Amino acid sequence: MQATSSPNDSQTYSAWSPLRHKIFRALWLATIASNIGTWMQDVGAAWLMTSLSASPLMVALVQSSTTLPIVLLALPAGALADIVDRRRYLLITQLWMLLAAAGLGFCTLTGQTTGWLLLAFTFMLGCGSAMNLPAWAAIVPELVPKAELQAAITLNGLGINIARAIGPALAGLLIAAFGPASVFLLNAVSFFGVLAVLVAWKRDYRTSSLPAERLFSAIRSGLRYARHSQMLQAALIRGAAFFLFASALWALLPIFVRQHLLAGPSVYGALWACVGLGAVSSAFLLPHLRRHLDSDNSIRLASLGYAAILAVLASLNNLYLLGVLMFIIGASWLIVISSLQVAVQASLPEWVRARGISVFMMAFMGSMAGGSILWGYLADIGGLPCALVLAAAGMLLSILATWRQRISGYENCDFTPSLHWPAPITEQAPQHDQGPVLITLEYPVALDKRQDFLRLSLPLQKMRRRNGAYFWELFQDTAQADHFIECFMVESWLEHLRQHERVSKADQAVQDKINRCLIGAAISKVSHYIAVKHS
Repeated sequence: MQATSSPNDSQTYSAWSPLRHKIFRALWLATIASNIGTWMQDVGAAWLMTSLSASPLMVALVQSSTTLPIVLLALPAGALADIVDRRRYLLITQLWMLLAAAGLGFCTLTGQTTGWLLLAFTFMLGCGSAMNLPAWAAIVPELVPKAELQAAITLNGLGINIARAIGPALAGLLIAAFGPASVFLLNAVSFFGVLAVLVAWKRDYRTSSLPAERLFSAIRSGLRYARHSQMLQAALIRGAAFFLFASALWALLPIFVRQHLLAGPSVYGALWACVGLGAVSSAFLLPHLRRHLDSDNSIRLASLGYAAILAVLASLNNLYLLGVLMFIIGASWLIVISSLQVAVQASLPEWVRARGISVFMMAFMGSMAGGSILWGYLADIGGLPCALVLAAAGMLLSILATWRQRISGYENCDFTPSLHWPAPITEQAPQHDQGPVLITLEYPVALDKRQDFLRLSLPLQKMRRRNGAYFWELFQDTAQADHFIECFMVESWLEHLRQHERVSKADQAVQDKINRCLIGAAISKVSHYIAVKHS
């Protein structure tokens, strides 16, 4: 179901405009309730581990067991979300997480939970989250108009951080009063609201006239797209560099509260509540911040603040000042994650959206999982202050290392299918599995436009490869300097037909610029060749 709007509606858009759409509003509210349960679960699991083991590494592994599944499962999860009905797919993943949370709650309530069993259940919940997240992020453009996408993503971030402000504080009180089992069981209950909305959502499942992609083929297509999308690559690099060092706080905060502050779960929950409040507050400031700073400079500023706080954190004992710093950490976190998510969504057409998001999540969670293990290990051998100072220094270096990776300036790219390619002329329709297929295009280039043509050949190559080509080359005729032939190859005839559906208005704009470099402003000839199989 695609939300629609009239052209005149653009003047009425605001930070809250996406809530006018019924399904988005219902899912947003239900997700806040579910995320409160998730944050309670995270606090309960981390705090329970401090009771089961005094090792910083074991405590850090709780964070890793949540994030590592995304590294392992993000790609197949994104591929599945692009080739099946996302609503039904989300129903299955939500049920899986409900059962895992209920199982952990039962085992903890009956006194059966050990450190390794806790990690196993946390890993199961992580697997459900890994399978769920790409599809969840990919449905957002279906629920709101494109002009409201940035506001919708920010609202989703706001909802997560409202939950972060409530969930940890509530978990601290419940753990102190009733024990960790209570928060695990309440997390299981929190999934029912999302399930109810998904059941009620009458989604229009748009299907192609072509057969659905196979899983492994879809994964390859997603990776190929990510490899040749400059926009997506910049977001991946910026995200991985930030999250690797930002993960130090997430991994070490439980042990910091217990061993450095000598405090209990209520203080731990309150600190996470400060993080959530900071993020919620920054959501209101983001529209004003974006009027003065682009996404790149916003991320640099937020990273600088995050690094400064990491550097001084281990020497603090004043809870009030610590709460203020955690508030700033939360604001910095939302600025970074919101800016990156908007950039990722802007870089992806519908046909590969969940796969592209899954690649970003893999980089995000891979950095979080690897960073959690790294900082836990360094805290084990060098102490907590050493690990936090090293993380701060690393984040400062990452700002410089990623300076040229820009994510702003791409917001207006239109990846709507243009459907402007004419149907291939064939004497006899090839079988879908026949291939590989070689496509050639002849270009008679005007002499005074040759340099412009060669300059445009690079985005042309990236466009072909993003949309499915595994080989591309441009040849110049030795006898006619103004005559060029473009060749690219795809795996099968079916894959080439999919290219016809994938080519976008942004791709069409590149082709139009190339055509203006030609004699007569038109491609003279397009040919298709299928490999001959010898018996």
